[in-house]
Amino acid sequence: MAASNGIPRIADFTCERRPAVGSRGMVVTNHPLASSAGAEMLMRDGNAIDAAIAALFALTVVEPMMVGILGGGLSHIRLADGRHIVLDGLSTAPLRASPAMYDPVSDEIALARETRGRRNAVGALAVAVPGALKAWCEALARYGRLPLAEVMAPAIRLAEYGFVASPYLNDCVRQAASDLARDPHLSALFLPGGEPVEPGARVIQTDYAASLRLIAQDGPGALYGGPLGAALAATMAKNDGLIDAADLAAFKVIERAPIRGTYRGTEIIGPPPPSSSGVHIVQMLNILEGFDVGALGFGSADGAHLLAETLKIAFADRAVATADPAFVDVPIERLTSKAYAAERRAQIDMGRAQSFSPGFSPTESANTTHVTVADAEGNVVASTHTINGLFGACLQIPGTGMTANNYMYNFDPHPGRALSIAPGKRVFTSMAPMMALRDGRLRYALGLPGGLRIFPSAFQALVNLIDHGMSLQEAVEAPRLWTQGGVLELEPAFSDHVAQQLAARGHAIKREPIVAGGMNAIAFGDDGSLTGAACWRADGTPIAISGGRARAGLRFAIA
Repeated sequence: MAASNGIPRIADFTCERRPAVGSRGMVVTNHPLASSAGAEMLMRDGNAIDAAIAALFALTVVEPMMVGILGGGLSHIRLADGRHIVLDGLSTAPLRASPAMYDPVSDEIALARETRGRRNAVGALAVAVPGALKAWCEALARYGRLPLAEVMAPAIRLAEYGFVASPYLNDCVRQAASDLARDPHLSALFLPGGEPVEPGARVIQTDYAASLRLIAQDGPGALYGGPLGAALAATMAKNDGLIDAADLAAFKVIERAPIRGTYRGTEIIGPPPPSSSGVHIVQMLNILEGFDVGALGFGSADGAHLLAETLKIAFADRAVATADPAFVDVPIERLTSKAYAAERRAQIDMGRAQSFSPGFSPTESANTTHVTVADAEGNVVASTHTINGLFGACLQIPGTGMTANNYMYNFDPHPGRALSIAPGKRVFTSMAPMMALRDGRLRYALGLPGGLRIFPSAFQALVNLIDHGMSLQEAVEAPRLWTQGGVLELEPAFSDHVAQQLAARGHAIKREPIVAGGMNAIAFGDDGSLTGAACWRADGTPIAISGGRARAGLRFAIA
């Protein structure tokens, strides 16, 4: 079909949701109660940073399968003066971790992270040193203006008085039920009577409410050196985990400069290593710049093939070149250069699928949440955080309501590689809190959950906006594809005819109902308008704020 803007669109889809439009602020998260918490901060004269942190704390209550204060992540902040900052609160390997601490089962792409006994996925040995709480508190202290207790108040209310479980939470509990059943505290909350919590049931987390109140009172020290940290260390010691007080004391939040690139006159800005997204989204866009992507048509066999081959190139380079820069010399300038993109572009055969080798010599989760917030002053936050897998390590710290991450799963369990485990090493990530500017003005901020599928999905959204002329709502809802060199996953809206054409070129096609998670985004209009959009893949909700204060000097007169 032809899109309304005249650019050909082969994959036929209809948006299931509608955007929100405001002028004084916008909060978009993957849960309505978290969006409400953020909007409350804006209406209390807080800024975008206050709103984003309030939303993240609220998400730890209402999206407990995705995010928690014992997790980690990245916040991409654009300040009102135009500066871009990336706050890195990614988890680190414990100081007693070692490259050979797990027993990997395979070298195959699809099984490369799997270990015997799933010890890097479930239980205490899967837990990396948490960074989320410290990162949120530092973001608030440096760039927010409301006190921590006020920002945390909505999350405390939600934990103490409860929230209504959604079908989405029920689905997630069903997926993780066998692992949740191993932990008495998580199973009591989410598997009452042995069955997944029903949609419509009220979930109350009194232990967690008490922990949040302690943090509101004492700040991050409640975990990093205080009683919550002591409880975490005791649970680790009891269950063969590695984290202790020394790990918590050693953790640092790092402020990093973002990666910048250009694509058809648009400046692309994203997080640097140990995140893959900034480097490899710029790399992939540089490769596409040599093709007339718009003319190929969204969802066509040629367009899908080109995206797949470009993704395979990026993943080949990512495996050997992108990791914690404190441990690996990441060749950022080469990876993001137009010249290197031209070399890689020349290797693409539009008639057949290929396997790609890395362009460098080796030097060596899937369940996350994202928040996008803007205020009227020009502050913008795109923040992605996670406990990694569904319900992390499926281990709750007794008496605290805190759920531990399983971030150790992100490391390569094979020794001697760029992504292998080392003491104190930060996990690498696919998180992609991205922003795009044109003519010096911010145009888009976006991000999503989805493990390895995050940065490829953010990349496709940018292509949808820039090459295919989609609206923001269309761009976040459009069907996605994904490959890292094995099977090519296609969402249902790609036609069977296109799938057959791709199979004829050598792609191993796998139909998937969903590729990555719920994207949320904000578009910035020339007139100062803010458009917020969230897609059908999660409980995403944009809340827009308009209006403002009364005109100065007005008085209400009574006759």
